[in-house]
Amino acid sequence: MARNRSYSLLAKIDWGIVLIWALLMGIGLLSIYASGFNEESPRFFDAHSHSRLQAFWVGMACIIAIFVIVVESRFYHLFAGFLYAFALLLIAATLIFGSEINGSKSWLSLGIMSLQPVEFMKVATALMLAKVVGAHNFRIQNVKNAAPAFMVVLVPFVLTLLQHDTGSALVFTSFIIVFYRAGLKARFVASCLFLIFLFILSLLVEPAAVTISIGLLCYCVFMISSKRYKAGFTAIGIVTVITLVLHLGLRPLGADMPLFESLIVAHAAMLPVIIVYAWWNKLKYVFFIVQFFVLSVGINYSVDYVFDNVLKEHQRRRINDLLGIESDLKGWGYNVHQSKVAIGSGGLSGKGFLEGTQTKGNFVPEQSTDFIFCTVGEEWGFLGAALVVALYLLLLIRIVNMAERQKNMFAKFYGYGVASILFFHIAVNIGMTIGIMPVVGIPLPFISYGGSSLWAFTILLFVLLKLDVGKYE
Repeated sequence: MARNRSYSLLAKIDWGIVLIWALLMGIGLLSIYASGFNEESPRFFDAHSHSRLQAFWVGMACIIAIFVIVVESRFYHLFAGFLYAFALLLIAATLIFGSEINGSKSWLSLGIMSLQPVEFMKVATALMLAKVVGAHNFRIQNVKNAAPAFMVVLVPFVLTLLQHDTGSALVFTSFIIVFYRAGLKARFVASCLFLIFLFILSLLVEPAAVTISIGLLCYCVFMISSKRYKAGFTAIGIVTVITLVLHLGLRPLGADMPLFESLIVAHAAMLPVIIVYAWWNKLKYVFFIVQFFVLSVGINYSVDYVFDNVLKEHQRRRINDLLGIESDLKGWGYNVHQSKVAIGSGGLSGKGFLEGTQTKGNFVPEQSTDFIFCTVGEEWGFLGAALVVALYLLLLIRIVNMAERQKNMFAKFYGYGVASILFFHIAVNIGMTIGIMPVVGIPLPFISYGGSSLWAFTILLFVLLKLDVGKYE
């Protein structure tokens, strides 16, 4: 009976995903060996090599994968809350007893090894969020339902920020995909993306000019969505009159208000009028536009404070380098510059395994961890890099398809949580190595050197495989 059950379990597993997982780990092992290759000590299992440790962690990952598959699928739903609470406890313990590495206090020393709890916190958050959102009576439009779901993500996000691990904290924002699949309206997702764009824009353009642009955008949205062109143009006319009065009318009294400030004051003066107009005509969506305007202006004027007081100096400089505001190829821009040189030097087919000159010369810092993709690009070229990206793309497509075919809501939303985390890691890690994303220090799934991340990603993926098998049980 047990033999038949084991055979049935093996027959139902999505072996395509398992194969991609194994291929990515194999690519990771070869890349880590190449990134630390030493001609004087060329052995793969050299006692002091990263490849030796990674091989051990890969072996442990295989054991963990088997264990996750063997456990009853109901376990992950029943104990999601306990796992989430335990992961939070580990994060809290890290804040008190953790070791600081590269400016982040995110490691717990366990004697013979160190553990990064935030990697497992991502798995626990995906499980807990799936349990909350997958409840049969969950409605994201209901504040009583939505608030606990958002808190599930917000708490680990804040705790991770307190560890000064900005990159890992940002991973939790990827759960917006789960909320969208759970019924969050597209306008909220679009607003979040716009606010990110606004943050970047506020670093490049004067706040007053951005505020005026936001105001004009809101008027346009109001007119188009409500088809009340007369009311919209009237509001613009009133703003224009108030602006002219403030800018020109106060001069005889000895007061000279700049044009930008006059426009901002005029917008502020119109807000109560617009709110009363919306209430009188029962235009609920106008309140959303007003809230969006106020939030946007608030973010616009708080960007400088956040940039100067929340972000670390190296993070500020890397963002400035990415946006072209500053450039220092020998300082904070060194990593990305050398990374792009390494990848670009690989050409179409690469320099060959263990033949990467940038890799051998150790020109790229953290090349076995955050910048492991450089080794792939230099030694395997465009074709090798494209193969890795294709494997990731195929993996994400299969995960989304797997999530969509789940009849159990817990499994469905957990699948989207898995896709969200992996997509964020892949996009940001590869993006920062080619210079289109700021350097935030997150690993490339299944390839980067590190036991905590490899084990956490393995658990994340194989829990989904088990839940998919569970639908047959």
